[in-house]
Amino acid sequence: MWVRQRRSGRAINEKGLLPEISEYGDNHYLTTTCLVHFLYEDETDVHHLKEVKITAIPNGKLQDRYNPTVDDGIWLAGRNAPTRGEDFRVRVSFAKLKEKASWRVQVINYDEITKECKGEWQP
Repeated sequence: MWVRQRRSGRAINEKGLLPEISEYGDNHYLTTTCLVHFLYEDETDVHHLKEVKITAIPNGKLQDRYNPTVDDGIWLAGRNAPTRGEDFRVRVSFAKLKEKASWRVQVINYDEITKECKGEWQP
């Protein structure tokens, strides 16, 4: 997928590094990327798991739906420093992606006291 966004007022149009179709041997597969994000709360140097977000990042073939222009997309600026020669990076905006397709962002809450995970599929 091309990353189309504005950074410091400039329009960016940067090609992502993952192919839309992956090849293994003689077979072709639709490249699929899932991101798992763990949210912790810290109390006196102890990490307490609160929730897990499971996110399905769209394939580049869905460019026109998820990131058609620099002003309509799902990406946030990443933590790269071009002045130091670092590679271009982005972060996904969970809120923007959820607005476009809520099923792509699922949340599972963890109750540390009962040791239960609670979540409900968001269509």
